[in-house]
Amino acid sequence: MAVRWYLRYALSYRHVEELLAERGIQVDHVSVCRWVQRFTPLLIDAARPCRHSSGDRWFVDETYVTVSGRWVYLYRAIDQFGQVINVLVSEKRDLAATRRFFTPALNYGPSPTEVTTDRAPTYPRVLDKLLPAACHVMEQYTNNPVETDHGRLKARLRPMRGLKQLRSVRVISVDHAFIQNVRRGLLIERLHAAGAPKVEFELAWRTYVPPY
Repeated sequence: MAVRWYLRYALSYRHVEELLAERGIQVDHVSVCRWVQRFTPLLIDAARPCRHSSGDRWFVDETYVTVSGRWVYLYRAIDQFGQVINVLVSEKRDLAATRRFFTPALNYGPSPTEVTTDRAPTYPRVLDKLLPAACHVMEQYTNNPVETDHGRLKARLRPMRGLKQLRSVRVISVDHAFIQNVRRGLLIERLHAAGAPKVEFELAWRTYVPPY
């Protein structure tokens, strides 16, 4: 329950601590932090086989996040259905980072037929090599879907009042992508269509409380 609250709503660890205290559960906010760090990757791994195949149109962009007073780059991609395909945190915006972003993303499903990006010079070089058959779109305003989607992640980061470690950005950005896909039904629908125990998954997600 504590992990779900933290991932689902724009709460700080102290907010979750207070909500649990109101329900008679005494937990320190540091324990909530450890639960999120420890158990969220397990939830993501459990849901990965039930993830929708990515769409054939991708919107790719990078945004900026402050870590200990310096800017780092956060690469994100969504498809035409709003599913977050991949997330990468990098200290540099270069060819190697772009390649690291696209390589695992292409393992999640069929290759896209169209990729929309900004005019960063690294994208054409990587896409020509990894996706030579895909149409690369760089027209103005065509990347609005993913740029708008950045705002949801920024809203999630705002209550944290700054991040101190690069690892924290990686964990939170991946966690946010996971919960966003769950909220949009991109995991639950797939579970149901495959005949998987949908009710079990939903019940576990809504009521799961890690041990102390």
